[in-house]
Amino acid sequence: MSDNVLLMDKMTKVYPNGFVANKDVTLSVNRGEIHALLGENGAGKTTLMKMLFGFERADGGRILIDGKEVKIKNALEAIHLGIGMVHQHFMLVPSMTVTENLILGDIPKGSMFTIDSKKAVETCIELGKKYNMVLDPNMKAMDLSVGGKQKLEILKALLLGAKILILDEPTAVLTPQETKELFETLKILAKDGHTIIFISHKLDEVIQICDRYTILRRGKQVGSGDVAKETPSSLSAMMVGREIDLDMHKDEVKFGEKVLEVKDLVFVNDFDKRVVNGIDFAIHAGQILGIAAVEGNGQNEVAEIITGLKKASVGEVILAGTSITNKTIRDRRELGVAYIPEDRMVDGCASSVSIKDNLVADRFFKPKFSKNFFIDQKAIESEADRLIKEFQVMCMDKGNNVGALSGGNIQKVIVAREFTSDAKLVVANQPTRGIDVGAAEYIRHRLVDISRQEGVGVLLVSADLTELLTVSDSLMVMVDGKITAYFEDASKVDEYMIGEYMLGVKKQSEEEIGGAAR
Repeated sequence: MSDNVLLMDKMTKVYPNGFVANKDVTLSVNRGEIHALLGENGAGKTTLMKMLFGFERADGGRILIDGKEVKIKNALEAIHLGIGMVHQHFMLVPSMTVTENLILGDIPKGSMFTIDSKKAVETCIELGKKYNMVLDPNMKAMDLSVGGKQKLEILKALLLGAKILILDEPTAVLTPQETKELFETLKILAKDGHTIIFISHKLDEVIQICDRYTILRRGKQVGSGDVAKETPSSLSAMMVGREIDLDMHKDEVKFGEKVLEVKDLVFVNDFDKRVVNGIDFAIHAGQILGIAAVEGNGQNEVAEIITGLKKASVGEVILAGTSITNKTIRDRRELGVAYIPEDRMVDGCASSVSIKDNLVADRFFKPKFSKNFFIDQKAIESEADRLIKEFQVMCMDKGNNVGALSGGNIQKVIVAREFTSDAKLVVANQPTRGIDVGAAEYIRHRLVDISRQEGVGVLLVSADLTELLTVSDSLMVMVDGKITAYFEDASKVDEYMIGEYMLGVKKQSEEEIGGAAR
């Protein structure tokens, strides 16, 4: 681990609009090392990696691989130099088999321009065994678990000769068991001389798996060193420039009346698949109920049915004693349903509309903001100023488009609007996904505050098990559209135990699961 395999020396990138994404950033990585690249959203990590992988041209600096300066004009050149990237959103062909996906970039030739299928399968098996990533070569990619899809992406990069592997938020949607398997694989790769650049917001995992780190803040390098000398708190402080309280302090919960009842809920998608399969549960005033599930097990559909984005095939949704099953989205909001959607840019905001208008988008028509059929701009300005201050939205001008903000600040705009909508129920779907540690910490605390101080019921859907266990009062697990476990007191379970239920290794009795509806 003493020889340097990659040096990005004083890298600078300035976009045409004048935005400085990177300024004199240096990243030095050794052979056989797992190196953490850390920083808030908008800190410059993505741009730096895009320059390394040939997606962006640098405006300054140089890249050295094995001590030799290289010019990387495109992704193909990066691949030829032994650089591979595994994106957070997998790039597989769902209808193709594992083997077919694997060999797309390096097809073994048979006679007369045919594909050597036998050799392709052998390559898949041998490579999988070598790096502890064994997959069924004949299984279609669409049938793989999330962890299996990630293994296939890594194998694809290795088959193309990757010696430097960039992993972007690799554990974001993995169970603890899948994360453990991934870490075992990364250790094998590092021992074999591969170099891993590990991009993550999960600082406890960085401490667990990484050797060294580099931290970016606002486009500049602000720290680097040995991970063994740091803690999650010290790393987060460098990332945001201030101390972060990573502990959640919650008052004892006292559940009130039921604010939400979901009865025999079924949702059949366009492919005639029962994505939600006859579930029952309830949420009480002041209660935060978390849903733990591997991606694609019906949790998103549940959130979207409750908020009106999807229509239930069967079943009933009741809010504070009133059926909202057939109500419009606006009617549901008027009755007290607030929503932090999974995709903030598609469902949470209008990116080309001003910050102030996004903040009050749900209340233009209310008497406070509309007089004699005219919008009261002064009242809107005042409300926007209040929310920006109260929810700590960092912006230069509330008249600017919300899309110009960082991911964390866009999420704060959405949270500000939803949390001040006189809600009885907040549905928070991946509320901290893809945002920096400071904004995530703030939003988690606000979720707890709104439940404790205002008696609002909260449904929390999150792929982050640490977040679920920290924020939730109660927890239920979904597999294949069904509830397979319910825990009245989330503090009595741990990530590994929840992971077993998420993977289907364990399942509670019907009587235990029935507690979710009480």
